[in-house]
Parts: sequence; structure tokens; C-alpha cells
Amino acid sequence: MKTYRWIILGTIACILITAGAYYWATSTIGSLYVFRSPLHDNPPTPGQSLGQPLTHRVVFVLIDGLRDDTSRKPEVMPFLNELRGQSAWATVHSRTPSYSDPGWSALMIGAWPDVSDGPAMNTPYDTTPAWTQDNLFSAAHRLSLKTGFSGFYWWKKLIPPTDVDASFYNQGEDQTADREVVDAALTWLHDEDYQLVLIHLEQVDYAGHFEGGPRDPRWDAAATRADGLLKEIVSTLDLNRDTVLIVSDHGQIDRGGHGGQEPITMVEPFVLVGAGVKPGKYPDIQQVDVAPTVAALLGLNTPATAQGIVQTDMLTLSDDQKAKIGAALLAQKSQLAAGYLKAIGASADLQPTADSASGIIQAMDSAKAKRLNAERIPRFGFAILLAAIPAIVLIKKRDKTIAWLLGGAVLYLVLFNVRYAILDRRTYSLSSVLSSGDIIGYAAVTAGLALVIAWLATSIAIGSFKAKRRQAAETTLAMTFVILYLLSLPILWSFALNGALGAVVSWTLPDVASAFMAVLFTLQSLVVAAAGLVLTGVTTLIAFSIRRKS
Repeated sequence: MKTYRWIILGTIACILITAGAYYWATSTIGSLYVFRSPLHDNPPTPGQSLGQPLTHRVVFVLIDGLRDDTSRKPEVMPFLNELRGQSAWATVHSRTPSYSDPGWSALMIGAWPDVSDGPAMNTPYDTTPAWTQDNLFSAAHRLSLKTGFSGFYWWKKLIPPTDVDASFYNQGEDQTADREVVDAALTWLHDEDYQLVLIHLEQVDYAGHFEGGPRDPRWDAAATRADGLLKEIVSTLDLNRDTVLIVSDHGQIDRGGHGGQEPITMVEPFVLVGAGVKPGKYPDIQQVDVAPTVAALLGLNTPATAQGIVQTDMLTLSDDQKAKIGAALLAQKSQLAAGYLKAIGASADLQPTADSASGIIQAMDSAKAKRLNAERIPRFGFAILLAAIPAIVLIKKRDKTIAWLLGGAVLYLVLFNVRYAILDRRTYSLSSVLSSGDIIGYAAVTAGLALVIAWLATSIAIGSFKAKRRQAAETTLAMTFVILYLLSLPILWSFALNGALGAVVSWTLPDVASAFMAVLFTLQSLVVAAAGLVLTGVTTLIAFSIRRKS
């Protein structure tokens, strides 16, 4: 029994790693889908309205997935670029995860995904939660403004139904669906009673996902059609009395897709034109600034959970109006920060004392960073220890066999990533994930192929097939564990930054880039540990067969 103790222990370890990797990956992904804001149970109370409205109504046109660079091409979107000449326009910056659901929540609530209590991922329709926090529709409803929504049916789960007076929900996402969405909205635009109308166009995002992405001519064609629909919408309005806002929720990577940390997925256009607007090109703004700015145009209260500010420079405001808005923002941010700090267990000395809305938000960010750092420091120490022990063992046992095993492990990594990044042009982010089944299947096939090639090359180089059965088995197991060690390094990095298992998303969202790498490498670890056991058995049989013949 002692003779085979390393094989037995290695087998048990591979089984445990397989089970642990499966549990870690599924629980982490699952916890992202059910994440709720620390303010979920105690949302801030809406404050006073911001005063006299600057416009009769706001028509909010959301062109889903539209990239900022695409929106600036006059040959692709001529009408939108014509509007820029008479509008206040800027570039909007959003945050990860760069999915639609968190983007929609940020636009309507004015808070980032870890605070808004909207979905942090694109959740399945049946499990999509309604907004628990104050939003533009709720604020408009409290002032008895008539509201309308026309667009993708997912919004039906997000907006509290009592806050929408008229609605048209479409399950389609292509140009036919957009035509129906605009036709429904035009009816309300001819009715002076509707004062907040949201029109959601999907065909650009559809082209990104299903028609080749921004590198495909069909992307520009979709943007041009959306531009034509925008012209129809604006032509029904009187821009001396009405205001139109054109924005997007996220961008798309060149191959199509979004959700990750690529800069192109987190910049969007902002074009505001009509009553109450001072035309001009303005400095970049944040996605969470959109809701407070719309609230000021309509004289609503700033949504109570909003982290953004009113872009007063873009609006035709008197000094008194600016002062009133500043005071209202200060009160709103003070209440928000107090509730947030209490919810995350911040100490009393971190209670906001700043005398500006932006200063209070900085106090919230500082409190969040302090708690994150307090949690990360011990995890970094533990992660460094776990990474150092195997490295020390490999260095102490350095010989020709160890060198070949390391070479085989590096060959595995090269093969996996050549297919992933070069042949299939996937990015190391959520933007390249079509679904959970897609990434799991892809990782399994690619890791399996890379492992078999690395195993064959290493076994031939070392001569494992000609060795004794026990020695052959131990060598294959050793190569498996060297690969698993290299795969563990990004996982340990994510653990240090984000925590483990469900704790990754217990009170705030993880660093998306490192969390994705951890999931990708965990899926590989699952395959390598399971397939490594199979290859150990195959190596043993081959070695036994060769020695028996000789």
C-alpha cells in the first residue's frame, strides 16, 4: 500500500479538486445573479422635487448597445450628428458589468450596479427583480406626470407597474421589433399629456450579438435604421417645448458582445436637445448623472439612491435654480451616504462630513475602499502562502523531470490560450461569454484537447510509456498537478481581491476582470483534474502493455 500512497493521495486530491472547482464556479456565477444592494431592505426616502420644470416633457430614446464611436459617424447616423449641432452632447462613462440590466438601472436610478439594487447581470426573465429603489418613473408618478414606455419586454419586470401609465412591450429585438416600438410610442407623442416617455430600440444590440458585431457592415446598417427612427420621433416634437435625450446603455467589442471590462463597452453617447438645454460640447459625464439631469429638466426629485449629479452647465438655469438644485442634491446625497455606510457597517468616523454632493459620494467610496482593504489584506497573505509552498517544492526538487513537467504545463497553457485568444478571438472577459453553457462547453473542449497534447508530448519526452506502471502513473499525476498549480495562480489572485464562493458578492460586486479569469481557470482546473485521472490510467495501461511485450 505504501508503494502506491502517492498515487492514492493524488487520485483523492484530483477528485476533491474536481468537486471543489465545480462548486466554486457554480456558486460564484450563481451569487452574481442573485446579488442585491446593501440598500435592498432600507432604500433611501425620496426628497423634495427640484423645482420648476424646464421642459414640457422628456422623450428618452435608448439605443441599446450603440457605441460612442458609431454614433459620431455622420455617414452612419446623419440625423443624430445633425442634432449634435443644436444639443448639449458628451461622452458617457459606465461601469462593469457592462450588461443591459445594470445599465438600464443606472440610467433610471442614477446608481452604480453595486448600489442600485437592479440586476447585476442579464438575469433570466422569470427571476428578474423589480426595482426597489426610487427611479425616474416613480418620481414622475409622485408628481402625477403621465408616463409611457415602449420597448423590450424585460423592462416590464423592472419598472414598478403602477408607475407606467401606458406601455408597449415587445419580445423582438430586430428592426421589425423597433418599427413596432416606435409606432406604439408615436401615439403617445401626439398626446400632450405624456411628459416622460422612454423608447427603447434594440436592433443595434441585436446586430452586435447576431450579425457579426461592429466589424460587420450589418452593424452600421442597423445604426442607420435606428437613426431614421430617431428622426421620426423628433419630427413629432416641438423642441421649443419638448426635450429629447439620446443615450445608450453600453458599447460592444468588435466581435460583438459586452458585459466585461473593455473600455469600448463602457463609453456611450449622450445627446440632449430641446427646451431647457444649453447647446455645446461638454466634458465627459458618468452614466449615473443621466437620471439626476432628467429629473432636473422635469422638476422631479433626484432619485433617492442616485450617486450621480445634475449636469447644471447643460441646462438653462438661473442662479437661484442652481442653488436650489445644489441644496437638494446635498440633502439627497447625505441621506444616501448615511444609509449606505450603516448598511456596510462603516465606523462612525466615516459618516459623511463633506459640504458638496460629490464630496459625499467620495466619502461613500472611501468607506467602501476601507472595508475592502480590511478584508483583502489577510486574504493576500493567505494567497501568497498558498502560491509560495508549491513553488518552493518545485525549486527544491529541480531536475530534468521537473523541467519537462513544467514544460508540459506551459505547453498546455499556450495551447489553450492560442485557441482562445488567437484562433477564436475571444477576450478575457464576460463580453465573450454567450451563456454559461457556452463558456463551460468551450473551456471543457479546449482544456481537454490542450491537456491531451501536452500529456503526449511530455510523456514521450520523459519516456513515461516505457517506465514501470507506478512510475508512469506518478509522472502523469505530477504533470497534472503542475498544470493545476499554474492554473491556481489567477484563482488565488481573484480570491485575494474578491473573496471566495458566495462571499464574492455578499455586499459589493467583485472586480469583474479578475473574477472572470478565476472562473475561466477554475473551469479548466475541473477538466484538468478529472481528465488527468483518466490520462493517468491510460499512461499506466500503455506502460504495462509496452513492458509486457518487451
